Amino acid sequence: MLHLTGKGGVTSLSSEFLSNNILDEIAQVTGASGVRERQTLQELWSGYGGIIQLELDGANVSSLVLKLIDPPAQPQHPRGWNTNSSHQRKLRSYQIETHWYKAYAHQCDAHCAVPKALATGSEDALRWILMEDLNQQYPRRCQSLSVGEAAVCLEWLAAFHAQFFAQAPTGLWPVGTYWHLDTRTDELNDMPVGALKTAAPKLDERLNSCEYQCLVHGDAKLANFCFSEDKTHVAAVDFQYVGGGVGIKDVVYFLGSCLNESDIEHYEQALLSTYFSALKRKLCESQSLAVSNEDERAELAEKVEESWRGLYAIAWTDFYRFLEGWMPGHTKINRYTKKLAERAYQLI
Repeated sequence: MLHLTGKGGVTSLSSEFLSNNILDEIAQVTGASGVRERQTLQELWSGYGGIIQLELDGANVSSLVLKLIDPPAQPQHPRGWNTNSSHQRKLRSYQIETHWYKAYAHQCDAHCAVPKALATGSEDALRWILMEDLNQQYPRRCQSLSVGEAAVCLEWLAAFHAQFFAQAPTGLWPVGTYWHLDTRTDELNDMPVGALKTAAPKLDERLNSCEYQCLVHGDAKLANFCFSEDKTHVAAVDFQYVGGGVGIKDVVYFLGSCLNESDIEHYEQALLSTYFSALKRKLCESQSLAVSNEDERAELAEKVEESWRGLYAIAWTDFYRFLEGWMPGHTKINRYTKKLAERAYQLI
């Protein structure tokens, strides 16, 4: 079990957790003469492990990041969702994230930067991923963004979706995002009877039946983006819920994570245009699409924009469906969200 000790209000992993086997394997992979904990960067959701920054001696790099997954014997969810389905979903998410880093992450370029994985391993119930430390190149973490600052993340999402456009999610979630209906039956059952609950399967079907699919990040909230000091470049982390889907799902979730209701509503079209301009540019530049002719790629890019723009209200309402079952009083269930839901009901 992952041991956590609090010192002066700061949570840190005890050295007891980092077994000699894990440290030896990291030393072998990196060629380091010494490996030790520098600091705990984050505890994983519901006590399923932690993320540690490691300090290395005698290696090509001075620090790396270790993501340690150590499922608790008795899961403790902050909102009481301690069901077996919740536990199994989390376990699968870490298996999928490991596979993502091993089989897909190398396809990401500087326009959709992600940490490189150096090694993965397991020890009994423990699973771990050793990654490069993004903190030197991307040291900033943001609690909120201005409308203008959000562009860099929208462009990251556009580059990611274009890079993995029409790629089958082999070994990943068949349908990405952590709120996908089929993985949230507990929350659906807790929803009150009404228009939103009735619409849930229709919303899901519209998103999944879209002709144009890609890989989605699945948890593209602001907290999962790491920024350069001047906030002009960004990388993303946390790929537990990467899988198939329409790119607009990542977009709506990201916007709701970093902008207030008023700004999203007022700048809705400008924000979407930022994303779709970048997406179309990347699709037109892509050499991996089934169509190789430049004019055909441009025509495809236009069709993708038309299709995904038409799913904006549906994707937003699909996430609203999750919130209504998971946390009915959530601040994101606001006037704008309900307005989009009314629009979505007319589209399904």
